[in-house]
Amino acid sequence: MAADRFGSALSAHGKGTCSGAAGAHRWRSVAKARFREQSATIAGQKCQYLLADQGCVRLLRGELRLRQVTRWSDNGHQTAILTSRRDLKAIEVAFWMFERWRQENFFKYLREEYALDALVDYAVEPDDPDRDVPNPQRKANLAELRDARAELTRLQAEYGRAVANNPERLRPTVRGFKIAHGQLGQALRTAMDRVAKLEARRAAIPSRVPVGELIAGKVVKLAAERKLLTNLLKMIGYQAETDLVRRISSHYRRAEQEGRALIQSALLSAADLTVNETELRIVIAPLSSPHRTRAIEALCADLNRAPVRFPGTRLRLSYAVAGPR
Repeated sequence: MAADRFGSALSAHGKGTCSGAAGAHRWRSVAKARFREQSATIAGQKCQYLLADQGCVRLLRGELRLRQVTRWSDNGHQTAILTSRRDLKAIEVAFWMFERWRQENFFKYLREEYALDALVDYAVEPDDPDRDVPNPQRKANLAELRDARAELTRLQAEYGRAVANNPERLRPTVRGFKIAHGQLGQALRTAMDRVAKLEARRAAIPSRVPVGELIAGKVVKLAAERKLLTNLLKMIGYQAETDLVRRISSHYRRAEQEGRALIQSALLSAADLTVNETELRIVIAPLSSPHRTRAIEALCADLNRAPVRFPGTRLRLSYAVAGPR
């Protein structure tokens, strides 16, 4: 669950153990009589859950008090959600937990279609040298440890095959086997020692260090103000696109699969602008197929029902699709 929406939160699936940021905890199943059916429309989505809301549960020997919202599934499965937020309704907590994939898809789409990660400028500003960042030494050690473990696994498998294929009539004792495969045994012991040393070294390396320890000279970062502004504009554009997709859903059968592509095509189409004393008229060129054009025509008619004016003027916005030439 997103921390900015719910503060601290974690979830557990099934009966018995709840694990998350606060550690692992045992929890009891909630009696079915405590569950109530709740339904609502949140973020334009209809949702319905069977929920039990426990105002306070105590963890860490009573030192940590959280709210528990539990969902009952059709098969009797219980999913417990722990959160520090008490100002949200239980169904809101459940919705944002079980629909959190929407947030993941949102950022994935903005990265691909709106270049959310793109640099806006190269201006820099001073940064806090005490800000902690992931330790690159630990990352390098982890890569080396991964290779060492893979080599150890390979040698163990080879040694195991040698044991399975050992002719007992020739080497009936373990000592005889070790002598016959001394080179392989030595390589295996060397690999085990290497893995042990790398694990000990990794345990001694802090996972995060102050950024000032990694950078020679002045600590700076990319200026954030313009980036935040452009990100805001991109998110507004995404919201406008989402609203248009929602409006066109009743006019386009494949809106769920192709709605965004259709809206993008319409927004990128050539258009004629005409202005008179009372109206700014936008006439969009026909799209690639008649059924897509008809959907955009219906969307234009829908938008024209709302008396929206061009910012800073008294001109009413009017939309239409050009007929065939």
